[in-house]
Amino acid sequence: MLGLKLPTDPRWANIAEKNIEEILTDHAFCEQKAASTAISFIVTYPEETELVKEMGALAREEMSHFEMVHKEIRERGYNLGRERKDEYVQKITAFFPHEGDRMKRLVNRLLIAALIEARSCERFKVLSENIADKELAEFYRKLMVSEANHYTLFIKFARDYGNREEVDQKWQALLDYEAELMKNFGNKEYIHG
Repeated sequence: MLGLKLPTDPRWANIAEKNIEEILTDHAFCEQKAASTAISFIVTYPEETELVKEMGALAREEMSHFEMVHKEIRERGYNLGRERKDEYVQKITAFFPHEGDRMKRLVNRLLIAALIEARSCERFKVLSENIADKELAEFYRKLMVSEANHYTLFIKFARDYGNREEVDQKWQALLDYEAELMKNFGNKEYIHG
């Protein structure tokens, strides 16, 4: 369903499990950034009523996820660490050249957001199936469902705002690019790392 071309090695969960405080901190900031992205769509495309409506709801949901992760951090006796650069997201966002056309930029941004949500969903699945901490496994299983819904929302909007054939070609090219990138990720305690 997600279309990812290179799955995460399940052994990545071992790295994450040995560094739960780090993975939770990284995850918390991923949720905060996802909320910021949704707000950015509203600010940049206020005339797109349906997009604004859905992104408002998404921003609220992403912030509720941030709060859930922050609660998990506190309950485990940890503190929210400092934000770190997300090298994966930086590389993914560099894929598309800067478009002069506003709506093409929108489609590209929606595809990038879809991919980030798809990879997050896949990583949450790996965590839910491969860590010994049953409480945390269940936590990630529940969040995995939300991430899948976010992925489909972004893909739907990309197809709504662009030519379906062109959007699907761009999506496949982005998936190919991401698969190559992922060969160098999976060895750090980051959600996308």
